[in-house]
Amino acid sequence: MAARAGVSTATVSNALNGTGRLSETTRQRVLAATRELGYAPASTARALARGGTGVLGLTMTTYGDLPVPYTVIPYYADLTLGAMAAAHERGYLLLAMPSSMSPWMWLNTPMDGVIHVGPRAEDPVRSILRERGIPMISEGRPPAPHRCDAWVDADHEAGLRLLLDHLTERGALRIGLSLPLHDDSYPRLIADAYRSWCDEHRMPSLVEEYASLPDYFTAEQDAVSRLLRHDPRPDAVIGVYSDSGHNILAAARRHGLRVPRDLLVACVSEDPDYASTAPPVTTVSLRPDRVGAEAVDLLIAVINARSGVDRRRLVQPVLLPRRSTRRAVRRRNGTP
Repeated sequence: MAARAGVSTATVSNALNGTGRLSETTRQRVLAATRELGYAPASTARALARGGTGVLGLTMTTYGDLPVPYTVIPYYADLTLGAMAAAHERGYLLLAMPSSMSPWMWLNTPMDGVIHVGPRAEDPVRSILRERGIPMISEGRPPAPHRCDAWVDADHEAGLRLLLDHLTERGALRIGLSLPLHDDSYPRLIADAYRSWCDEHRMPSLVEEYASLPDYFTAEQDAVSRLLRHDPRPDAVIGVYSDSGHNILAAARRHGLRVPRDLLVACVSEDPDYASTAPPVTTVSLRPDRVGAEAVDLLIAVINARSGVDRRRLVQPVLLPRRSTRRAVRRRNGTP
């Protein structure tokens, strides 16, 4: 592997174990060599030698007894698969834990470290995991951060700005936002980025909030309907949850609006179905597979007490323009 990657054997060991000071380029080159050669580190033996288990946990935050079908939500499905692939490359097993477990199971499942997904302000899982004293990082920024926190997150602010800039390039002058109410950091980051962008561009801030639980489909469609009753109404609407595009399209139909002629529609989502809706909807991808891989890398670094590591990482999103925002931009003479 060292010969294939063009590095020393010590560098290969550091890349696989999350130790040493390596550039990301070097680390990825070593991991690529392991894939090409079909190498799988003996994680269990290595972990046992240092008193570990060779197992990483991936936990989803809980909402009491309310079942949350994370595995059917595209973002979390891609995140889990990305984290699993990265863990296997590094010789670890990844245990994806259910969103409803007894405290006894949380406290006793053997793991070397934990990726906790979607931390909330009043998060029972986060509190229980802290009691264990094992390394833990967050997917998503903790709402009440501490100096020692380690986390990986998508750059939500950059993603929202991609959508807003794209919509203004397509002629939008009044962009509405349907915003979920939730006790994680995501809605706050989105709201701050939206209002900041509106101030910079001297555009009106048009926000309608809705409860994300228990039925955000109906709640968001009602919020979009409230936006569309504004006078003057928005000429574009953004949603920030996986099904927001579907909800906005449904509300637009209810109001007799044609997309994109009467209303531009865009959302933050990983749902591949948006490529075939009527019309196909412009989305921003938060690249959850990359978030998952970065989370594994950071967790292994924390487990091995690697120094000089960025403990707060942002993954850059990608804009996917589609028909829902392709309204012809009129020139000054009035022609499209």
